[in-house]
Amino acid sequence: MAPAMTRTPLSAVIITLNAAEVIQPCLDSLAFADEILVVDAGSTDATLERARQAGATTLHQTWLGFGAQKQYAISQARHPWVLCLDADERVSPELQRSVLAILATPPLHHAYRMARCNRFMGRWLRHGEGYPDPNLRLFHRDHAAWSQDPIHEHVVATGPVGWLAGDLLHESAPTLEAYLAKQNRYTTLQAQQLVARGRFPHLHHLLLNPLLRFIKFYLLRLGFLDGLPGLVHVLIGCNNSLMKYAKAMDLLRNAPGSMK
Repeated sequence: MAPAMTRTPLSAVIITLNAAEVIQPCLDSLAFADEILVVDAGSTDATLERARQAGATTLHQTWLGFGAQKQYAISQARHPWVLCLDADERVSPELQRSVLAILATPPLHHAYRMARCNRFMGRWLRHGEGYPDPNLRLFHRDHAAWSQDPIHEHVVATGPVGWLAGDLLHESAPTLEAYLAKQNRYTTLQAQQLVARGRFPHLHHLLLNPLLRFIKFYLLRLGFLDGLPGLVHVLIGCNNSLMKYAKAMDLLRNAPGSMK
């Protein structure tokens, strides 16, 4: 009998808050992991029930902010190699094969990026800002860590980063209204972050940044090939750029001691 194949064990890590409507495909796609860890910030729906039914370990952690919450979550994982997903994401079959192949032999790197494919208005975007949308999600936690950003957190690696074949599939909000509401919350957090870092936006940020963003993602990166969803996706991104700076300017204008 041939010896059983061994590989480096893997913990899949998810942070959640009331994600019952979207988490099941995520959990199903992670069945190959040696551990699924769900760190929840206080869900009142069926999130934890569905996680436990899938065999996941669940922990509670009061919300710390996106970056800090994810860093706490990986610190609680049983294995040092972690694969981090959001509840509305799932691993494609090709990406799963790539992850398993990396862990079947001594990895060449301590961190790996993958393409993220975003579904928006019923269409998988393949151009513009929606693809390939690189994300570093597989890494050894001794050699990489989540940034502490309250929004648009990312993994920072201490060495070279590899690339995995296959897509991380991301389901955007189920309706355009829900997507816009999420973007409104995000631009508020981004504005607060700008002010906290002492960055003071000016009029040219409001005028030029959205225009340059449109040229980059709709024209140069062929967002127009994704049809109407591609156009709407890019325009919302341009509006986000505008609103981020407008909200930051408003925060500064209304700050104590400011000259209005």
